[in-house]
Amino acid sequence: MTLNEFTGIFTSLPRLYKRALIAITDSLLLVSALWSAFSLRLGEFYLPSETHLLALFLPIPLIAIPIFTRFGLYRAIIRYIGLRALWAVVQAVSLYSILMGLMITLVRIEGVPRSVILINWIVAMMLIGGTRMIARWWFSGALGNIHSASKKRKKVVIYGAGSAGIQLATALTYSSEFKPVAFIDDKSELHNTHANSLKVYPYKKLGGLIQKMGVDEVLLALPTASRARRNYIIRSLQNFPVHVRTLPGMADIAGGQVKIEDIKEVDIEDLLGRDSVTPYTDLLDSNIRDKVVMVTGAGGSIGSELCRQILKLHPKCLILFEQNEYALYNIEAELTTIEHSPEANSLVDSSSDVVPVLGSVLDELRFEQVCKTFAVNTIYHAAAYKHVPLVEKNPLEAIRNNIMGTLTAAQTAVETGVERFVLVSTDKAVRPTNVMGASKRFAEMILQGLATQVTNTRFCMVRFGNVLGSSGSVVPVFRKQIQDGGPITVTHPDIIRYFMTIPEAAQLVIQAGAMGTGGDVFLLDMGEPVKIDELARKMIRLSGLEVKDEENPGGDIAIKYTGLRPGEKLYEELLIGNNPIGTKHPRVYRAIEDSVAWDELQTYIRLLKKGLDTSDCESALTLLLNVVSEYNPQGSIEDLTWKEKRRRKDMDHVVQLKDFRNKLVKEDDESANIKKPS
Repeated sequence: MTLNEFTGIFTSLPRLYKRALIAITDSLLLVSALWSAFSLRLGEFYLPSETHLLALFLPIPLIAIPIFTRFGLYRAIIRYIGLRALWAVVQAVSLYSILMGLMITLVRIEGVPRSVILINWIVAMMLIGGTRMIARWWFSGALGNIHSASKKRKKVVIYGAGSAGIQLATALTYSSEFKPVAFIDDKSELHNTHANSLKVYPYKKLGGLIQKMGVDEVLLALPTASRARRNYIIRSLQNFPVHVRTLPGMADIAGGQVKIEDIKEVDIEDLLGRDSVTPYTDLLDSNIRDKVVMVTGAGGSIGSELCRQILKLHPKCLILFEQNEYALYNIEAELTTIEHSPEANSLVDSSSDVVPVLGSVLDELRFEQVCKTFAVNTIYHAAAYKHVPLVEKNPLEAIRNNIMGTLTAAQTAVETGVERFVLVSTDKAVRPTNVMGASKRFAEMILQGLATQVTNTRFCMVRFGNVLGSSGSVVPVFRKQIQDGGPITVTHPDIIRYFMTIPEAAQLVIQAGAMGTGGDVFLLDMGEPVKIDELARKMIRLSGLEVKDEENPGGDIAIKYTGLRPGEKLYEELLIGNNPIGTKHPRVYRAIEDSVAWDELQTYIRLLKKGLDTSDCESALTLLLNVVSEYNPQGSIEDLTWKEKRRRKDMDHVVQLKDFRNKLVKEDDESANIKKPS
């Protein structure tokens, strides 16, 4: 039987059998240690007398094994043994040696030199600790050989020879998937040194290492590095034919050891090259701490993150208002888990009530009952239909939900005494080319108009671009397409978008909402725009693959251009004008936007409501086209009559609109079912 075969048999034994074998081995080693102590002290081969055998050697297992068990020496997995386990060995062997010394001293056995006690401790420490370290080395190496025989391990270079990198290298030693071969580090004092038996090289040697050692992946172990620094390193690695993966930030791995499970694909936010700005505590607390807060659309991407952030700010009560039962169940279950977790004291106030409410913002009675029952102080209105192609195919529902839903929620907020109403808007509301953007701009205009009529409720709206990881985001789509072997689908080679992480966007929405004085339009600094085609190419290269195109027909993943979808722009804007004003927060700006007088807007709302009640898509879209003056529809829609009219956008529409408006002005307000704000 070979040693590898023995190793395989031993590792397959039940845990109880392994512990018994280790205990027997320890007993034999301790007997050998005491015999060696006598031999070394006497300077000759020691043969114990019958008295010594009975009094000294036979009690060894009875004394040692309970002590070793108490110190956990038989709970540790040998091949994963670390410094903590070795310290337990030192403590256990020391206690055992002290008890043996006391026994020898008290019993006064003849012919036993006192120095044997010290020599026995030293030898026992070497045998018990040394054999475990040899076993650790052997089992990890032998198991590594077994893994290598059954599956080729990927050779990886770890970028970062700090504590996180060393812990990662230690974990990978026992991995069946990865084999660390070297470290890369920017610190010159570490170059040509060894960490965890691996040599540390400068970055300029990486290309040679990849060719010489056949490196498959580079793992970034830089949890404390800034996003800008990580972005620089990631960009520099794009030129190498390796898969790049990373560890999460230190905040995510604090308090625990680095594990193989921590390795993940490079976060796209690392490619944005922008560090988050520390949030302003006073702005976060202003509308939330000790207040009743309601989030509409609480189960959506932005709504759910708003709920997570709000719960950390100790509201008196958080109301989750959502019409989708499954989405509401998920966010309520998640927040309840957070609230009762061991870390809850540092994250949330356990006294904060989380109340899930099923309902639609279009249900005026339901919305009013909730606001009155809970005496809501602050509303974050995130409920909206936002998927551009779907909204283009279902324009009436988008208008109903995004415009009339906002109107219902806002007017109810006024009537029930809500202090602050914050609309989560979008960059697509600026010079919109689609129904989604136009409907959100109309919703903004409603709040701007109401803000001129009331003082008890402060309205404001916050615009921002795409958020990473939201529903419909390109990043998970691209990752899935790369995993499937391609092609990656990009609508246009020149299309660009602004990106922001969901937590960052939610925090900025909360802070911007706290600065509103009435009818304010806030813009979030989204950083530099990202070209989607370049983003796709980066993701391919960072996956260790090559782009397949005319210049490189032997590449791995092709990029397919599918054309702009209905209502889609090549680029998005955050401003209609060019006059942003700074605020106390460096990432939040205030826009000065034109608005429509509330009386005039009421007339448009009546007309819009009539079109919705009669399912008159043409008149509803015609009105949207004329009220939102910057609206310039692109693409196509199923209604051919509407498609022709909106292409023309001629004076016939304006005349028709004015005639209808004049007629409506004469109608009674009650029959038009439009409430006036208090």
